[in-house]
Amino acid sequence: MMPCYKLSISQMRRVGLALMLPVALLGTFAFPNQLQTATAQTSKENRPLTIRADVQEYNAKTQVITARGNVQMSYPARQLQATAAQAQYFSKERRIDFSGNVYILQQGGNSIRAERVTYLIDEGRFVALPQPNTQVESIYMVQESDNNAQTATPAPKTPQFKRSN
Repeated sequence: MMPCYKLSISQMRRVGLALMLPVALLGTFAFPNQLQTATAQTSKENRPLTIRADVQEYNAKTQVITARGNVQMSYPARQLQATAAQAQYFSKERRIDFSGNVYILQQGGNSIRAERVTYLIDEGRFVALPQPNTQVESIYMVQESDNNAQTATPAPKTPQFKRSN
């Protein structure tokens, strides 16, 4: 092998690059994303609700977690995943407020898109609000019954509208 002082600059750059590439890859796996993660216990059975975000704050007095920037929530106990610009978890009220381009996906395909969504954990209920002059979008997967491969019963006929003079 040739001594370092006899290598040309381009050869030294190649060697340096060849040495740096494995170090960079190792750093990617050894030091994962800088996103902070908070896991809150949200039920008596201690099932985790995980929130990832660029920045998170916890107020011990109010027991509120505020997550900002690229918020990702995973709540396997309720089969929910959500993304938003910001989320606040109110542990005393057992409520999560999402804001900013909110998308919530439930296992099975049901979803909600809105500007603001409040999730009431104990009730399993969502309250969604749109941006001004827009609407909330919800998609619900409706399962059709099979009835032993028979055709589904048609909807009842709507009665004719009768005008009163």
